[in-house]
Amino acid sequence: MLTKDAFHKIIASGPLLLDGATGSNLMKAGMPRGGCTESWILENPQALTDLQRQYAEAGSQILYAPTFQAQPIALKQVGLDTQTEAINARLVALTRSVSENVLVAGNLTTLATFTDSWDSDKFELLVENYRRQIKGLIDGGADLLAAETLMYPQEAEAILTAAELEGASCCMYTFTMQSDGALFSGMDAGPVLRELEQAGAAAVGFNCVAADNLTAGLVSKLRRYTHGPLICKPNAGIPTIGEDKLPHYPMEPEEFAAIAADCRAMGAAILGGCCGTDPRFIAQLRKTIA
Repeated sequence: MLTKDAFHKIIASGPLLLDGATGSNLMKAGMPRGGCTESWILENPQALTDLQRQYAEAGSQILYAPTFQAQPIALKQVGLDTQTEAINARLVALTRSVSENVLVAGNLTTLATFTDSWDSDKFELLVENYRRQIKGLIDGGADLLAAETLMYPQEAEAILTAAELEGASCCMYTFTMQSDGALFSGMDAGPVLRELEQAGAAAVGFNCVAADNLTAGLVSKLRRYTHGPLICKPNAGIPTIGEDKLPHYPMEPEEFAAIAADCRAMGAAILGGCCGTDPRFIAQLRKTIA
């Protein structure tokens, strides 16, 4: 895996582009709702590689491996928890096969839906779960880790601990939050990101926040607390639910890219898209900030 210093040297040469949404685009390719995404991808690998190849061609420099909820706690729901390490390794290798010119990030996320409290026993459970996932991500050849859509500081602390125990020194952390910077715990995101950065995070920021005219202001606010690379990975606006019962996002690539460019001007060094985005958004973002 990359070291944090090596990662920062890459960022120093200019803004770094992430990919966009995965799940919503896979559903368009036929993935059913409510199933195990990781299992479906392993059974239908071309749907993923076609999408990620489009992201790489659009300008993404980091592709997130589709390991979003490939932790033992989540995989146990479908009877696959004993295969945690192997599943993560296979999914990283699948993303690695897309292009030799991109970095591959092993993706981790919140376990809040599986954990109803944050006592010390639950913290140890989180650390053990993330350790098993991280081991698989490393075995698969991930260049770095990307923990996203986090909701509580305890999750980030558990991932940080697990990453240290597994020898992974390069990890990005992004929280979902309100446009004013409030986390779901009610805490202000700025101090939380600062503490994570001081504890060794390679980069911090937000994802799964609706892009609008307040997004650049959120970047500016978080920038006052952080000194390292700041991540901006918003949604394509606020969705509405269509007749197909799927979320539909209103923002077109040009509007999204203009907002992201303002975020770049406010200090975001790593940019990408979350829900509602696709390779067109990354291509327009690359063009706009060029």
